[in-house]
Amino acid sequence: MFVCIPAVSAREKQAMDEIEHRQRGRDNLFLMADLRLVDPNGLRADGEHRVRIRNLSAGGVMAEGNVKVGPGTGLEIALRHIGWVAGTVAWIQDNRFGIAFAQPIDPALVQASDAGGL
Repeated sequence: MFVCIPAVSAREKQAMDEIEHRQRGRDNLFLMADLRLVDPNGLRADGEHRVRIRNLSAGGVMAEGNVKVGPGTGLEIALRHIGWVAGTVAWIQDNRFGIAFAQPIDPALVQASDAGGL
């Protein structure tokens, strides 16, 4: 018995490679963080919002929360052991959104234990 497997186009292969590449270097986790929106003039607006961080990499996070944002929205997110980090909303899906950091961070610092190695 032969099974016919459809050929994958070069474009489909490139898309799959990009997804695999994006997944490398990301850590799935569940942390809470504060987020504040920043208007185009750099002014903080709308107070602080509590969000869940679902995954983290040096270049950004996937956050989840009831915050009204759109692609390109400027913001700052407070990451434990690092502090406030500037970023921009890259994508939105339902109540989840991707944040691209303005500067890379060290994800290991965010995930470091508060127990001091105990």
